[in-house]
Amino acid sequence: MVQLSRSLQRRKSLYEQTYQALRDSVLAGELLPGDRLVETQLAEQLQVSRTPIREAIRQLQREKLVAADANGWLRVITVSAAEAEQLYDCRMALETLAVTAACEQARPAQVKKLQQLVEKAKKLSQETLTVYHGQRLLEVDYQFHSLIAASSNNDCLISLLDQVFGKMALLRMQTTRHNPRVLEICQEHQVICDAIAHQNPAAAQTAIQSHLSASKARVVQELTLIQSA
Repeated sequence: MVQLSRSLQRRKSLYEQTYQALRDSVLAGELLPGDRLVETQLAEQLQVSRTPIREAIRQLQREKLVAADANGWLRVITVSAAEAEQLYDCRMALETLAVTAACEQARPAQVKKLQQLVEKAKKLSQETLTVYHGQRLLEVDYQFHSLIAASSNNDCLISLLDQVFGKMALLRMQTTRHNPRVLEICQEHQVICDAIAHQNPAAAQTAIQSHLSASKARVVQELTLIQSA
């Protein structure tokens, strides 16, 4: 039985809190790709009735984070190699827009934070690379790309990327659990950060596209190996 570390607070509606707790658990890897969602177990752990659990799961289904398997059981999705390619293609288009806007809109504090995230990733990469360190690198990677999106100052773009990042988190969890070295971000993130710091949109576009293309190739190769095993 999967144990959730989330707890509910009564500041939001019960449905909103339940949905956020389940979504956070999925994206944090507490509920892994392939894990079955059992309403009674989840209701017991979160100490709510099955109604908000059911509503929250429906929302996760709409976001394509949860789906029914061949037997009708609801499970956290497992991303295929073909879906991974599509996700990266979406990221390529959206993040090219994001870095272009970030070159113009990013505040000095945001640029400084980007560099701090680059340095944090470098330190993590120097440690023994285990699944645990892979998960920490994943979090730094997410923070870096989310900060670029936030720096664009484009709310619509931020919202769209947040949806893509959700499914990407599951995808990266699938691959890093089998091979932590599939995540290579330090040097690639440094080039992107430098381009934004120098307010050079052409260099930023080239850097983000190169980074995502390389990441796509690594991830798709790893997924193909996993799914053919």
